[in-house]
Amino acid sequence: MKYLLLLAAICFFNVVIAQDKANRPSPPVTVTQTLKNGAIVTINYGQPSVKGRTIGKDLEPMEGKIWRTGANEATTFEVDRDVEIEDQKLPAGKYALFTMKNGEDWTIIFNKTWNQWGAYNYKEADDALRVKVENEDTKEFAEKLSFMIEKDGEVKLMWGNHLVEFEIE
Repeated sequence: MKYLLLLAAICFFNVVIAQDKANRPSPPVTVTQTLKNGAIVTINYGQPSVKGRTIGKDLEPMEGKIWRTGANEATTFEVDRDVEIEDQKLPAGKYALFTMKNGEDWTIIFNKTWNQWGAYNYKEADDALRVKVENEDTKEFAEKLSFMIEKDGEVKLMWGNHLVEFEIE
């Protein structure tokens, strides 16, 4: 009987946590795509909104600072097989996806410590890969941070007037 009560309590606790995450101001979002080469790519992130604030001033990403590339827990990036990101090897696995804005360049960071809150415990020593890409300013405004993964391996991060892209092969 004790075990049955314990199991019921654990199930209830998990349901409450799942409901709590769905009601956050920056709700959890998952994007998955099977690429033409057969690799499955999944990105999990908290989706913040601009809400009249200024990105880089009132909101991250701040110039030269590590950003969790979303809200709440660190954004995760998972691939089921070895891939190349911008012509650099990334082994199959699950990673925290961080970014750092430096002028028009952005550094995309795949960190081995994926299970963490924000970027507060980020350690550069745990980086599996870093690639530099350019930011594109767009005319279309994206109120909510969004990721898109194309079948050809192009990943797009859109938020405000920012468009940051990187290639997976």
